[in-house]
Amino acid sequence: MLYQVSTIDALLLGVYDGVLPVSDLKTHGDFGIGTFDGLEGEMLALDGNYYQIKTDGIAYPVSGEITTPFATVTYFEADETFRLEKSANLSELENLFYAVKVDGNFSYVKARSVPRQEKPYLQLADAVSSQSVFEFENVSGTLVGFRTPEYVKGVNVPGYHLHFITENRSAGGHVLDLEMEKGDAALDITSIFLMELPASGDFYNAELGQNLQEDLEKVEK
Repeated sequence: MLYQVSTIDALLLGVYDGVLPVSDLKTHGDFGIGTFDGLEGEMLALDGNYYQIKTDGIAYPVSGEITTPFATVTYFEADETFRLEKSANLSELENLFYAVKVDGNFSYVKARSVPRQEKPYLQLADAVSSQSVFEFENVSGTLVGFRTPEYVKGVNVPGYHLHFITENRSAGGHVLDLEMEKGDAALDITSIFLMELPASGDFYNAELGQNLQEDLEKVEK
């Protein structure tokens, strides 16, 4: 089962106040991605360990008190495993959700993190203008993320949404681009999706009916 806090469109519109402590989020999964209160850094959960990757690119272990405004997690259990080479693509099951984990060697990874925002919050497409970008070369590490179907547009990021952490779990970020030499991929396929919506005025008042595809493309690149 995939468990999600809030929607990607709410995040795009600047709903950044944390609504769920990481200590509670951990009861729903040991693997996943997201962000933190005030959009402060990138979240990555792997093997039950939660990290906050800040604008210095460092992956900091997370305490249970910190909160999240948006996250997707699961208890990772591989349904498929296979070897990836340079030109390989992950197989796609178009109408299902699946968690993706790739342990590999990468010739290049371009990643980012966003600094903490202060109210009144900018929308995400504007907030990323102050992002920090990190470039890793000839690095070993793990990709953590999800592939979600096209029909959940507005709820999550259709297609792949990946974060990266180095093999020694010291650095990483939200993946903008990568070149992989080789890797071992594992997929956890699920047909169960549970979403908890924020009980907050910012979420209640967000104009969630609009088409935010252009904003999504901007923040994902």
